Amino acid sequence: MSEGIEICVIGSGYVGLVAAVCFAEIGHQVVCVDNNEAKINLLNSGGVPIYEDHLPELLRKHSQRRVRFTTDLGAAVAQSEVIFIAVGTPQGSSGSADLSFVEAVVSEIAAHVKSYKVLVEKSTVPVYTNEWVTRCMLRHGVSPDLFDVVSNPEFLREGTAITDFLYPDRIVVGANNERSARALQRIYEPLVNGDYYASHTAMAGGRTEQMPAKLLVTSAQSAELIKHASNAFLAMKISFINAVGNLAESVGADIEDIAEGMGLDSRIGSKFLHAGLGYGGSCFPKDVAAFSCVAQQQGIDFQLLEEVRKVNSLQKEVFVQKVRSALWTLRGKKLAALGLAFKAGTDDIRESPAIDILQKLIEEGCKVQAYDPVAMEKAAALLPPSPNMRYVSSAFEAADGADALLILTEWPEFAGLDLESLRSMMRFPICIDGRNLYKPSVMREHGFTYMSTGRPTAHPDLVSKASSGKSPWPQTLHVLEIGRRDESTLSNLPTDQAQAQ
Repeated sequence: MSEGIEICVIGSGYVGLVAAVCFAEIGHQVVCVDNNEAKINLLNSGGVPIYEDHLPELLRKHSQRRVRFTTDLGAAVAQSEVIFIAVGTPQGSSGSADLSFVEAVVSEIAAHVKSYKVLVEKSTVPVYTNEWVTRCMLRHGVSPDLFDVVSNPEFLREGTAITDFLYPDRIVVGANNERSARALQRIYEPLVNGDYYASHTAMAGGRTEQMPAKLLVTSAQSAELIKHASNAFLAMKISFINAVGNLAESVGADIEDIAEGMGLDSRIGSKFLHAGLGYGGSCFPKDVAAFSCVAQQQGIDFQLLEEVRKVNSLQKEVFVQKVRSALWTLRGKKLAALGLAFKAGTDDIRESPAIDILQKLIEEGCKVQAYDPVAMEKAAALLPPSPNMRYVSSAFEAADGADALLILTEWPEFAGLDLESLRSMMRFPICIDGRNLYKPSVMREHGFTYMSTGRPTAHPDLVSKASSGKSPWPQTLHVLEIGRRDESTLSNLPTDQAQAQ
């Protein structure tokens, strides 16, 4: 691989920490800066502040060799040629991105620039942020000859961020002159010319020396828009398939079949066509809102984005209604909740549908026994342990004595549970699956009343009716056959449904 470049990464969150170790992995010398002294001490002592696959091994491999961690921004800037800004850009009260952390960092960088630097926007920022960064540097007295500003948006998915970085679909560099563009091309050269993939020490991934990563050079404004437009489009696909799923469920169709039929069209593709609880996390909700604000500021009526957000919010309400329809009344009901993170592979609970759903159910008087492989500690900060909220050590402990089982995150271990054991531990064998981890026929065979997303409800004793493709009751009123274990509970059903039984 080519000779490494001195890089400074400011911010040690998901984007900054992943970028720092991956730049080290492809041969560069990196210093990662954060003003959180406790986090820096943790990293320097070998700790890992976030849950991310492959991150611990890359930290062990490169920490104090090719990457080091410090709180001294001035020294880091002085020794580096390229400075990546990867600080938070949280959603403001109006929905737009709060760029105050970016401004503060740029102001501090300006105080230490004595030679030419390339400042790179790695945080997700709205269009024209590059111009504001430039203005900020100039206002602090930095000569225009001493810096350039480049946009290099990240396209990392939590849970697969390391492989996404090293084996990207594309690398986008938004530069308004050749000098700064060339600096970024040099940084990514090991991925673009295939040298990294030819190395015997390279991590396994989906690219080879003959099929390296592709780099796209655009203007800074185009790069900024590519990031927001990409995330908004993916969020739109999720909301679209969820809206279709609600329609499919109401007519007795199967959203899994529909999604497969759509995805086989090469113009559409199968990715992000999985009906469920909607999108969450640190990117999609914030980026859709910020992109909508950018459009409004430019006088563009981007109403489609508002509908995407509405559908996403509705999915959580739809799920809560399914729980209510399955149990009739909610107060005092014991619920087993599997999954707290917004998706599998991460401990991130930001904008997690699971958290919002459980908050609503607890407000309705439910008692929750929750389990997540990695996210319980973070979840406890938002949903503290209480008589109505208990964190347990396994899926089976969560199910013990439960009136219903809720699947809220698509962790692989939740898709392979011993269903006979699970059923025997529950008070009633009712499963409401927000991630479609099981086939309705399998759950029916194991004695479960099974409600999922975009598919007819499966009833253990209603095989003939379920197989007709149309449930005997409206989907929103499926209260449900609770199996053979306690026929007396049928007296608790609404009159018309008890008669239907």
